[in-house]
Amino acid sequence: MTLAHWIVAAVAVQRLVELLYGRRNERRLRAAGAVEAGAGHYPLIVALHVAWLVALMAAAGTATISWPLMTLFGLLQVLRLWILTTLGRYWTTRVLTLPGAPLVVRGPYRLCRHPNYLVVAAEIAVLPLALGAWGMALAFSLLNGSLLAWRIRVEDEALAARRRSEQASAVRSACQG
Repeated sequence: MTLAHWIVAAVAVQRLVELLYGRRNERRLRAAGAVEAGAGHYPLIVALHVAWLVALMAAAGTATISWPLMTLFGLLQVLRLWILTTLGRYWTTRVLTLPGAPLVVRGPYRLCRHPNYLVVAAEIAVLPLALGAWGMALAFSLLNGSLLAWRIRVEDEALAARRRSEQASAVRSACQG
């Protein structure tokens, strides 16, 4: 196995660990009354990510590693960890919403509404680019972009009522203060 194979294998292990963490959180959230939105797109997202990893493993055999792009990928992993730790027990791989739970608006979520999806989109492009697989970066980025557009729409709809409720609360507090 080449170094590129080991890098892709490490990413695959990272994703499996995250999946286990997300499933544990999912069980807790469902037990507390969380509901899932948009379950229909989830198998497509899983299939895309598995196909991405398989394609990366195939490309790794002849890859010349771009260390500046690998450094960028490493920085994306730091951002990924920031997102996971910010969401904590609310982080899952599915779109789950727990009625009455506050929306997370700290950490990277104070900067943008969907930082996790920005990181995923960058990862999908950067790792193949770091391995010299430009066509793969383009193809998977296009597929991922269409799935993320669908998922973001689902997530925004699922959280809309909670956002409106929190905005109304903030207005009431401002008017009383």
